[in-house]
Amino acid sequence: MSIGTESIVNQIVLSPSAFGPNEIQQITSAIGKSYGNYRELRDAVGELEEQPNRSPATAARLGVCLYLLGRYSDAVETLSHSDGGALSHFYLGKSYLALDRYAEALTAYESAEKAGYSRDQVALAKAEALRYNARPQDALDVLNRLSGAVEQTAEYLYQRAATVSALGGNPSEAVALLERAVAADGSHAGALFGLALENDRHGNDQYARDLYERAATQFPTHIGTLLNLGVLYEDMQQYEKARQCYKRILDSVPDHQRARLFYKDADAARDMYYDEDARRRQDRLSQVLGIPVTDFELSVRSRNCLQKMGVMTLGDLTRTSEQELLQSKNFGETSLVEIRDMLHSKGLELGQFADQVREEEPTYDPEMLSADERAMLDRPIADLNLSVRARKCMVRLGLSTIGELVRRTGDDLLECKNFGVTSLNEVREKLTIQGLKLRGD
Repeated sequence: MSIGTESIVNQIVLSPSAFGPNEIQQITSAIGKSYGNYRELRDAVGELEEQPNRSPATAARLGVCLYLLGRYSDAVETLSHSDGGALSHFYLGKSYLALDRYAEALTAYESAEKAGYSRDQVALAKAEALRYNARPQDALDVLNRLSGAVEQTAEYLYQRAATVSALGGNPSEAVALLERAVAADGSHAGALFGLALENDRHGNDQYARDLYERAATQFPTHIGTLLNLGVLYEDMQQYEKARQCYKRILDSVPDHQRARLFYKDADAARDMYYDEDARRRQDRLSQVLGIPVTDFELSVRSRNCLQKMGVMTLGDLTRTSEQELLQSKNFGETSLVEIRDMLHSKGLELGQFADQVREEEPTYDPEMLSADERAMLDRPIADLNLSVRARKCMVRLGLSTIGELVRRTGDDLLECKNFGVTSLNEVREKLTIQGLKLRGD
């Protein structure tokens, strides 16, 4: 009997029939095809949890499903008291890994292999755990001991690419391995994410987005995939799609701080609109404010007074009050009327933008810095390890070094599209670690 897509998750989770890798693949494929099936999994697991007197086999099924839901601590507790089979030990290891308990993950994988789980699959899982445990050379040793068909699988190629990167190897080699992994299995979430990240870092936004979107249709989905895809959607002003990405993270990790903040930003941005007419009016105003006062027929007295005060454009006059003009020597009521009439002809007023005048903050003077301090400011912004969102703002503003960054104010950065208070705080924190701060802070 064939099982319909709409009910496949519920039937597999609640069925008393066999449960193994094939059934897990069916569940993940169903959720990949329609994320609505995630809610079905969650409901089915809730029903299974309420069943009294669960058998060890049912506990194993429940534990694996808890892992798929991202409830890793619950998965550990359940799988630790299940049937003790190979599948239970393997997913116990994956749950420990998700909780950053690497030694326990390795022990669980060893038990899985002893209980009959695939030797090659266990070896790949061990390599991943060793790499996350800052033991990339040990991970590479494990991979080097594998041979045969497994070396052509997407999982092997992905783990090798990640290990090469962790060892600081040739980036081109890592990218080539990721490309081979995607070619071997176009649905491998890890390989798709890794290749997308490399293209994202090099500004290949279109290809990166395509890879992220493909990775997002897989389940379980990398949190990094959903975060970075959400940021790319925001760049395209597709705020609803961005919000959905962040919501998917919060479905499994409700306390994920970055996802929560990004979700709020995207949710607020959905209600904003771009006023093209307002932008055109602002552009015209900027052009008018830039007109030199010398373009107008002024008396010699008025012209000389303005020159002495450093008033060069109509914009300068809109930031200057009548009182400031009258305080200038030889500038009287007659000159004041003349200036007023000139501004009125362009729809402007004396002092209308006086509140925008602010004292220029001092910047870092290279002559006053030590050699080490100058070297710090000459370092690339990439050394700050900023998030994708913050990094893209740096690119838009044309900033490449830390020194160029610290010459900007917080307000300067906030004017960049999709750069909010969250990203600004991130930049400030990274600079503080280096003993630096933005201009004006």
